[in-house]
Amino acid sequence: MNPTVSVVMVSYQTRDLIVRALTGLRATGTGVDYEVIVVDNASADGSADAIAAALPDVRVVRLAHNVGFGRAVNVGAELARGDYVLLMNPDTEPVGDVIGEFVAFARANPAHRVYTGRTLHQDGTDDGRSVFALPSLWGYFCFATGLSTILRRSRLLNPEELPGLDRTRPTPVPAASGCLLLIDRALFAELGGFAPDYFMYSEDIDLCHRATGLGAAPVLVPTAQVLHVGGASSTSVGKRVMVLRGKTTYVRLRWSASRAAVGRALLAGGIAVRAAGARLTGRAGYWREVWAQRATWLAGWPPVAELPPVVPVPLTPSVPPTSSVPATPSPATPSLPPI
Repeated sequence: MNPTVSVVMVSYQTRDLIVRALTGLRATGTGVDYEVIVVDNASADGSADAIAAALPDVRVVRLAHNVGFGRAVNVGAELARGDYVLLMNPDTEPVGDVIGEFVAFARANPAHRVYTGRTLHQDGTDDGRSVFALPSLWGYFCFATGLSTILRRSRLLNPEELPGLDRTRPTPVPAASGCLLLIDRALFAELGGFAPDYFMYSEDIDLCHRATGLGAAPVLVPTAQVLHVGGASSTSVGKRVMVLRGKTTYVRLRWSASRAAVGRALLAGGIAVRAAGARLTGRAGYWREVWAQRATWLAGWPPVAELPPVVPVPLTPSVPPTSSVPATPSPATPSLPPI
C-alpha cells in the first residue's frame, strides 16, 4: 500500500543538520504512513553516506552535480508514491507531529491543495518566513524607496512580508515557502513541478502563483510547525545575490516585458540606495558588494535551455523506501471558512 505522504528533502553540504532533521521527524511518532526521499546535490561532506548509514530506510538519490533546489525536488517527487508531497528543509526540526497536523488539515480542507506551516526561531517565535505576498510593482517601489525597511511593520509599505498577518489561525496566503510545504502530489505533477529555470529562491512563489491559476488556494496551517535552525537573517553577499537572481527570474517569466523592465529597475534602485547608505554610514557594507554584482543578478538565472541535464549517480539502495508506523486516529481539525 502506498504511503499517505512522501517527504522530500534536498541535501547540499548539510550532513549533520539533515541527519538531525530526519531523526527528529522519526521521533515525532506520527500516525500517518510516510516515506522519505532525500536528493543529494553532489555534497562533498558525506551527507548521502551519513544519511544512508544512520537511516537506512530513507531513499537517497545522489546527483552528479548541484542542480539547485527546485530541480532536485522534482527528481524526488518523480519517485514519490504518497497522496501528498511534503517539502522540508534540512535545517528544520519538527515541533510536534508536523506530518499529522498537515494531513488532518488537508483532509478536512481538501480544496486548498497547497499548505504551509509556521517556521519558528529557537525561542518559539514565528520567524515570518513561511508565507509571502506575490511580487508586485508596488512592493518593489517600497523596496526601492527604502519604505519597506524603514516601516517594516506596515502592511501597506512592506507588502511582501505580510506584516500583521495572524499566524495563529488557519489563513489563506498568496504564496508559501518551500522550506515547509505540503502539496497534493497530483497537483505538483500537473504543474510540472518547480519551474526548472530557478536554481534557488522564488521557485516556491512561482509554484504558488501557477497553482492558484489552477484553482488551488494556498493556506497557512498554524499547528504544523518546525524550528528553522538556519532561518536567521543572513548578511551573506552570496545569498543576497541568489535571492535577487530568483526575483529577476520571476519577473522575466511571469510579467510582461515592459512590467519586468520596471521591476528590475526598481530592484536595482533599491540596492543602489542601500549601497549608497552603506558608503555614507560605513555600515552594512555587504550592500556595496551586492551592487557590484548587479550585472549577475539583474540577468536572473540562466534559461533552462542553457542548463546541464540532471544526472543521478547510479547508486540505488535496495531497502524499501517507506518509513511508517501504524496509523492512529488524527485529532479533529476545524474546517477553514470558504474564501
